[in-house]
Amino acid sequence: MNAWLKIPLITIFLLLGTLLCRAQETNSQIRGYLVPMCVYQGDTIPCVQTPTVYIFKPLIFKNKKQQNEYNRLVYNVKKVLPISKEINRAIIETYEYMQTLPTEKERQKHIKLVEKGLKQQYTPRMKKLSFSQGKLLIKLVDRQSNQTSYELVKAFMGPFKAGFYQTFASLFGASLKKEYNPTGEDALVERVILLVENGQL
Repeated sequence: MNAWLKIPLITIFLLLGTLLCRAQETNSQIRGYLVPMCVYQGDTIPCVQTPTVYIFKPLIFKNKKQQNEYNRLVYNVKKVLPISKEINRAIIETYEYMQTLPTEKERQKHIKLVEKGLKQQYTPRMKKLSFSQGKLLIKLVDRQSNQTSYELVKAFMGPFKAGFYQTFASLFGASLKKEYNPTGEDALVERVILLVENGQL
């Protein structure tokens, strides 16, 4: 074979070999995502938990006013829901800590400290709430803790203070005894909460 012919053949062979090696390297690289694994009926399979997606019948607004009221409700829920969750955590922590205190005197002393701390922490925030947001907060506290605000105040601070706060609230047309009804009058609120908590709103 002519020497001049061998050079192009060798060059082509080397180029093809290089391309083949690169193709194998590319195929050997794993492209994708690492996910948790689980064993199901003897097979190891990817185990991915998908989030719940809530699907509701689309809302039909009769007029612009109704749509604005809904938008306001969404805004209010986003503002008030985190506060109701904070309050619920404070209730649970206070209750658990009070169980460790041996005497009633110590429990009452602790309650006074908690009440003072809560007033300092929440009074500036509560002053910024509108009337409708305040009424919504009362209901959401019931939703989070399964107890009305009146029952919570009565349990921790006694019936006298519960009655005082209830009377004060009633002067402004609110009630600490108001219960949350997710399947009745608060069905739309519940829908908004589920969508907000799930990141769909």
